[in-house]
Amino acid sequence: MSRSKSSSSTLLITIILVLTFPIWFGLGAGLFGLIAGLLGAVIGIVAAVFGICVAIIVVPFKLFFGWSHSDWNVDVDLPFFQTNNGFIILLLIVIAAIVVQRGKKPGKA
Repeated sequence: MSRSKSSSSTLLITIILVLTFPIWFGLGAGLFGLIAGLLGAVIGIVAAVFGICVAIIVVPFKLFFGWSHSDWNVDVDLPFFQTNNGFIILLLIVIAAIVVQRGKKPGKA
């Protein structure tokens, strides 16, 4: 039996492919894992930016009006009253600003 050149090169290519299959499979799986990890990181960064945007909107309302769904309310202890409602403090600041503005006379420095 004599083999032709094309059948021996086909056999050689088949043997090389079979022997190197674990390497190619491992490289492909590693590349797939790398792409999936990067995609997960991008989704995580987008979710974090969204969370920051929501926090920027919500925090002033929580601080000024005392809106909260947790027991982590911060108590403000001033000498003449105690409250955990920032709305009262904001109201006092606005009243103080109005009183100070009315107290200024035009022409006085």
